[in-house]
Amino acid sequence: MKRLKVVGLNFDHMHMGDLLRKCREHPGVEIAGICDDDPARMQAAMADLQIPSARVFTDPHRCLEATEPDFVILCPATARHADYVELVAPYRVHMLVEKPFAATLRDADRMIAAAKRATRLLAINWPLRWYPSHVTAHRLLREGRIGALQEVHYYDGNRGPLWHTADKIETTPTAAMKRKSWFYEAKQGGGSLLDYLGYGTTLGTWYHEGRKPIEVTAVVDRPRGLEIDEHSVTIARYLTGLSKFETRWGTFTDPWTHQPQPKCGFVLKAEDGTISSYDYEPTIRVQTRADPRGEDIAVDELKPPFQDPIQYFIHCINEGLPVEGPLSPKIARIGQQIVDSAVRSARMRKTVELIE
Repeated sequence: MKRLKVVGLNFDHMHMGDLLRKCREHPGVEIAGICDDDPARMQAAMADLQIPSARVFTDPHRCLEATEPDFVILCPATARHADYVELVAPYRVHMLVEKPFAATLRDADRMIAAAKRATRLLAINWPLRWYPSHVTAHRLLREGRIGALQEVHYYDGNRGPLWHTADKIETTPTAAMKRKSWFYEAKQGGGSLLDYLGYGTTLGTWYHEGRKPIEVTAVVDRPRGLEIDEHSVTIARYLTGLSKFETRWGTFTDPWTHQPQPKCGFVLKAEDGTISSYDYEPTIRVQTRADPRGEDIAVDELKPPFQDPIQYFIHCINEGLPVEGPLSPKIARIGQQIVDSAVRSARMRKTVELIE
């Protein structure tokens, strides 16, 4: 089977480096090009991944015309996701967009429509989908280990988006960096709510088997001098009860180095038990009626092509399969509905019905 050609388009989000590295490591992929209007932002990827200058572009149309890729990785600022999908889709290439889905449900629908017109796959990558702990929790839930799901409790975040670059290389942010970063601009889709809530609501929808909440209540904290939030709490009321989704820029430590308190991850409460599944941890905790004291269960070993988004997306492309689970527009759109509803609730300071 021929190697698929990939282009990395727009380096607003530092996860572009991580995704391109996974492409470099995959035997079925060739990095045909990278593109950003600021050449300086591509220097690290060029050096780390040995990408020759002939494959580096600053104009996306020129890049797509010259490289003729099979799929494109998109990492623009959240508010520009729809614009970039609409730019790329007419070239009839498959598209993998780094989280979150979009800044608004309207933009998400633009993305879905553009991919449909092009008859190409659209996937939204949520890195938490590839954590063995959360995959194991989903498997046990589907197997009926704890009965019918009633509640999802989610808390996640990190010290802030400027504390690290690609591959979690640590940096030390300054006030000047915040002033220049799109993560701290409301018009670009910045803020902890838009950055992290979609993780919880999309994987939460996966755990809830596609069920939607009835109404949403959200509160945000916007520190003095900032135009975006660094902390949000969202409560979604389902027919089965309340689920809670909390986002935080400003955790005491980053979960990939030392789990902060509260721990980052999920707690699932069902009719016949509970599961706690925390980011990066080697075990999950399961309570059942037969063993209410609970036990620690080793997480599943993920195997190809289900170890990371690049493996999975290539698998879908090569086998002609639809994108499923949290990466699918169907599930991610429900997550976006909850996000949009949370934004409205926080702005209006009251409970709102789920935005359709």
